[in-house]
Order: sequence, then structure tokens, then C-alpha cells
Amino acid sequence: MAKKLIVSLLPGATEMVAAMGGAAQLVGVSHECDWPEAVASLPRVTVTPIDGRQPSAEIHRAVQHAVAEGRSVIGIDAGMLRELQPDVIITQQLCDVCAVADGEAMRLARVMDPPPEVVVLSGSTLAGVWDDMRRVGVAIGLEAEAHAVARKLEADVAAIAARPMTDRPGVVAIEWLEPLFLAGHWVPEMIAAAGGRDLGAAPGSHSTIREWDEVMVLDPALVFVVLCGLDAARGHAELARVTDGRIRDWLDARRVVVLDGNAYTSRPGPRLVEGIRLMAEAISQSVPA
Repeated sequence: MAKKLIVSLLPGATEMVAAMGGAAQLVGVSHECDWPEAVASLPRVTVTPIDGRQPSAEIHRAVQHAVAEGRSVIGIDAGMLRELQPDVIITQQLCDVCAVADGEAMRLARVMDPPPEVVVLSGSTLAGVWDDMRRVGVAIGLEAEAHAVARKLEADVAAIAARPMTDRPGVVAIEWLEPLFLAGHWVPEMIAAAGGRDLGAAPGSHSTIREWDEVMVLDPALVFVVLCGLDAARGHAELARVTDGRIRDWLDARRVVVLDGNAYTSRPGPRLVEGIRLMAEAISQSVPA
């Protein structure tokens, strides 16, 4: 049986495909796909008018402006997609800002000849992400491999969560700084598996804008800064832009750990487990011996 050709419109899906041994089947990826390194040479099928190098406040304003004008935050290069002629397109319906929404992919697929199968990922919890991985495996002809990878990831999370803990400190996870968003979806589960208690969000909940006063009264022992789509260096840079004295005093009074949100928390894929490991290390250092 010929291997199915894949276009992934979602970085997490690209990492799923690679983890189950399907990297050679990828013929196109999103402009944000950067892992594993082998995908760097693949054609980019998505475009965005948003300059991700801007400060977080400017990025947010640009996104809001695009949405208000009815413009896509991330779009598909239809000509490139037709040229690649994939058998399978992987997209998502979780966030219109982070990746191409499922509707546009569906519309383009319907007019292609032959029309590719569109796999829409929607997992908002860890179990949902692993189920999405299994669905991708079925669609691209790697069902057994996908099940094996998902089982391994589930076992890895369980092993981290089984570590003996003398205390489970209160934690908040900041997904964006200006405006302030607390991370939802699978992040509260990551924190729980790592040994903490997420004080600001519930598993599977949407990431939401919060006021600093709301977050301050939660009084967490540990603050994770895991900015969506930004690495740790950008996280530190954005954190340095917070100049309000009251907020700075509050942050200085507790442990703040900046992680690579782009790699380890924003992408629903296999590297969420590495994110849990990094959180567990930070939490263990915050708990008195």
C-alpha cells in the first residue's frame, strides 16, 4: 500500500506524525512547524499577517484588529496546497489564533481533485491529545505505531505523577502577559502530574483573560510563565517589560519559572511530556525538603 502524503497545518500534529515514524510522509507543514528539525526544509502551507517579533501587547492588538476586520489570523496558501496534492490534511478546531481553523481546510479540500481526507484535532485535555494522536495514526496508515507512542506517553506521565510528594504547592501558569491570560486546556493537568495544584484554571478549560488582582489573591507559591508560541528567551524578555510596581513586587515575592511555552505547553503533542518533566523539576525545587 502506498504511503499517504500528509500536509500538517498544526505544529503539534507535525510532531505527532514524526513521533509515530511518519515524517517522510509529510509534504507540507505550517509556517510555525519547527520540530523535528527535519521539517525545516518542507514547503510552508500557511501564512500570517501578524509579526511575531513584536511585543506581546502589539501581537494581541494586531490579532484583535484582524479579527474585527474579518481577516484570518492564519491562512492557507491554496495554490501550494493544490500543488502538493496531499492525501491527508491535519488541522484543528481548538484555537483560531494558534493555527488554521478547520473550516478553511474543509472548504479547500472539497474543491480539490481528488479531495484529501481532513483530520480535525480537538483535544483539550491530555487524554484528548493522546486520542487525537491515535486518530492521526489511523488516517495516515500508522495506527499501531500511533497507539504504541500514545501508550508510552501515557505511561511516562503516570510515572512522573507517581513520584512521592511531601507537599503540592499552589501554582498559576501565565500563557500571555499583556493582556494577562492564564493557561487552560491540558496545562492544569500537566501541573497536577508534575506535583502542583493549578489555582487559576481547570483541566480542559479555555485560556482566559484575567485581571492581575484576581491572580494576586490566589497567592501561588510558584508562577510558571509559559507564553503561547514564544520560547523561554522571549518569555524572559516579555516578563522584563512588566513595569507596574505592584505587579513586580508581587512577582518578586514568589518563585517565577519561565519555560519554553512554544515547545512544551502550547503545542498539543508528544513534547507535553517533556513540559511536565520540566515543571516537576521546578516544583520539586519549590517544596521544602
